[in-house]
Order: sequence, then structure tokens, then C-alpha cells
Amino acid sequence: MLDETLLADLVADLPSAVRLQRLVRTLREGFCCGAVCLLRLEEGRLVPVAVDGLVREALGRRFEVAQHPRLATILASRRPTLFPSDAGLPDPYDGLVEQQPGQPLHVHDCMGVSLHVEGEPWGALTLDALEAGTFDAADRMALERYALLIEAAVRVSRLERDLRALRMAQPESGLPLAVPDARDILGHSAVLKRLLRELDVVAASDLAVLLHGETGVGKELFARRLHRRSARHAAPLVQVNCAALPESLAESELFGHVKGAFSGATAERAGRFEAADGGTLLLDEVGELLLPVQAKLLRALQEGEVQRLGEDVPRRVDVRIIAATNRHLGEAVREGSFRADLYHRLSVYPVAIPPLRERGSDVLILAGHFLEINRTRLGVRSLRLSPESEAALSRYDWPGNVRELEHVISRAAIKALSQGARRDDIVTLEPEWLDLPLMENGRGVLEDPERTEESVPATLRERVEHAQRRAIREALGDCQGRWAAAARRLEVDPSNLHKLARRLGLK
Repeated sequence: MLDETLLADLVADLPSAVRLQRLVRTLREGFCCGAVCLLRLEEGRLVPVAVDGLVREALGRRFEVAQHPRLATILASRRPTLFPSDAGLPDPYDGLVEQQPGQPLHVHDCMGVSLHVEGEPWGALTLDALEAGTFDAADRMALERYALLIEAAVRVSRLERDLRALRMAQPESGLPLAVPDARDILGHSAVLKRLLRELDVVAASDLAVLLHGETGVGKELFARRLHRRSARHAAPLVQVNCAALPESLAESELFGHVKGAFSGATAERAGRFEAADGGTLLLDEVGELLLPVQAKLLRALQEGEVQRLGEDVPRRVDVRIIAATNRHLGEAVREGSFRADLYHRLSVYPVAIPPLRERGSDVLILAGHFLEINRTRLGVRSLRLSPESEAALSRYDWPGNVRELEHVISRAAIKALSQGARRDDIVTLEPEWLDLPLMENGRGVLEDPERTEESVPATLRERVEHAQRRAIREALGDCQGRWAAAARRLEVDPSNLHKLARRLGLK
């Protein structure tokens, strides 16, 4: 019966994601186990592609093979590996199997097989059970028999993916196939999938792209994806933090200078435009550029030439521009703080990056990614979320988006260990360790930390940081989120303000 179902799905006209999800579900039912996971091997890491029976956030995990001896053992053999219930090797899914009333969290039986496609290692399939003795020698033989069908399903899915990529990028155009890798943006929400499809299409063009979205949504990751999927992928991607460019040095940073061009110019130096020649220039936080710098940038974009400070002859450059901002540049144009002609040059193709609160269950996938990072960093056997914590993360509005989620998970993991959790056990993060702001109407909202006496920290250092956070938030609010303007209001250097904000967890 299992053979018939696997064969039927193999020849059926199914989307790749559906095909692989049906595969793991069928195997879980056929082997009567707790969980099945299909993992793709990428740069020494195993990345879950489809899971059944594991918690949602498991899809965000990235398992370093060198740190998981069971996975390394599975990959080292072409035949299925069966781990007995008393095997001493830690299981990477401890605490991640969906809970059922009365069952323990520890995985007791584990079986897996390495997968090869066209003679090359592709990944692995693992089966786990909470009850000892679930798998035996007969199951191991059955998995070996089904391995060929599993590899065929993976190969069909890969061929379908490559065909879709070829429709967007023919080989003669020099564009790379849209092969997913460990650097891709995590998530499975419909809004994210639509955005990634849109980015893959615009990547094939040479249009200037303006990425706009709230602070912390990961605009730099989307810019890097655009570059990797473009015909310029073999050339450099050069990033410029526009908010950290002082007006006095901006021209030198962007266009370069010759020796003696100004005080301190002791050697000739190429600018960022020349460094990105043939590739892509990412203008991060472009909305923070001062007007005099905007005029010089516009001239370079219009002419396709740059002129080093102190040099008479301009230099031709071939650069694709990607700009990123958390400001509404259209409003800045109306206010007179941003040039309309530069805005139109940069926003040939504007792309809105959705905030985390609009991405549904992606928050749990991303949480899984950060949990695995902290598990490795802190040397914990297993780090997971309680069901209550999953619900709290899903309800929260995430004004700081993905960056805030990363900080929340990191702080919670440290708090759990500092309050007695053991590194050699399954560490479950409870809602109180997440330290999310108070809830109103079931949604997380940032409250003024001065409104409640218990929120005021006790130590001098904590009070100073508390006051710094409040001052930065107020300045940003008064300046409509413009970091450069906030720095002027606070009378600090913009680059120092960015460093302080990152240290305080505001960026």
C-alpha cells in the first residue's frame, strides 16, 4: 500500500512543495512513527525541506552536520541507519516532536537514510518515534527499498524547480538558476512567496530597485538575493551605509580621491562606485543622505561616471543600484528633504518588504532558526519553545520585526540558563523568559517604559541604557524615523548613534 501511494504521488502533477509534504506524511503513516523530516544538504548544514510530526519552528532550523553525530552517521552511509533506544548520541529532534498528552519529549527511536541525486549527495530522510522499539530490522530494510522512490521524488521536484528557473533565466543570458541555498530568506507565507517570485523576475533586469520597509525586516538580505539572482552575480556587491556618511567625507567614500586631495589623503583611494564596477551597489538607508550629497550622487547616476576628488578626468562605471530605506521617500520629497529627481532615479522598480506581523506563521520558522543558533552558541542539548511561548510569539506585533525576534530569542535562552536550566537537557523557553511587552487586545504593543514603576531598572548601568533608549526613541519619533536628523537633534555623530542603537537592541 505504501509503495502504491508513493508511486502515485511520483507521477501525479503536483507542486514541488506539495509533493514533498505528501511524501513525508505518507512515510510517517506507513512507518507509524512520530515524525519524518526531509533535509537538504547545503554547505555542511542540513536544512529541513518538508516535515510531518515536528513543531512548526523546526522548518527554520539549520543543523550543522559536524555538531550532530546522528545526522553525520546517517550521511556517512548509503544504507539506512537504525539507532537503538539506548544509543548515547543526542538526537537533534529532542523536544521538537509534536507533543501528545502523557508522552515524554525525548526521542527514543531514530532511523535515517542518506539521499543521493544523480550520483551526488543531496541530503537525508529521518524518522523518529517517542516510543522505544518502534523501528526494527524489517523497517530498516523497508526504508532501504523506499529510498529509491524518495530520491526519485526529490529529483522530480528539482527538475520542476529548474524548469521554472529556466523560464525566467535562459543560460545564454548569464543568469544563474534560482537554486535555493542556506542564505535564502526563511518563511513559507503566501506574502513572502509572492515577494520572492517578484524579486526573482526583477533580478533578471538591470533596473534600479528601491527596497522599502520597516526597520528590522531584513532589507539587506533581500538586496543580496537580488544580486545573487542577477547577471552580475559573479561581480561584487558593495554596500554603503548612507546614514553613517558624514557630509565632509561622503564624496570621497562614494567616488574616491587622489593623494593630496584634502588633508589626510595620504594615498590614492578608489570609491565605492569603482569597487562595485560590473556589479551592484547597495545604498542602505538612502533616505538619510543629506541634500548636498544627494546632488553629487544624482550626477553619478545620470552620467554613469565618477570623478575622484582632486582628479580632472572622470571614470566610467557600470553599476546596478539597489537602494534601501525605512522612510517614505515620497513624503520626504514633498517635505523637501529628498530630491525628487534622485527619488525617481532610485525607484524605477519599488519593492515593499512586508513587516513580520503580516507574515503569519513565518515568525515560528524564524524563531526556530534563532533557537538553533543559540543552542549551538550556548552549548545546549536542545532548545525549544513551549506551546504558550509559540502562541505569544504569534500574537505579538513585532514593531522591531525580524531583528527584534532574534534579540528576544537570544535573551530568553540566556535567562533560561541563568535561572537554573541545564545545558545537557531539553531547555523549554516559557513566555516569561521572552520578556515581550504587555499585551493589549491580544496583540503585543510597545509600552512606555516610564509608565510602570516595576519596569525601571535597578543598577546604574541599566538606568543609563534605559534613558538612552528612551531618548533615541523620542528623537526618532520627532524626526519621523530619520536617523541622521535624530543624530543632529541628539548632537551625536550619526555613525556613533547607529552603533549605540545596535548595542541597545534598537536596530
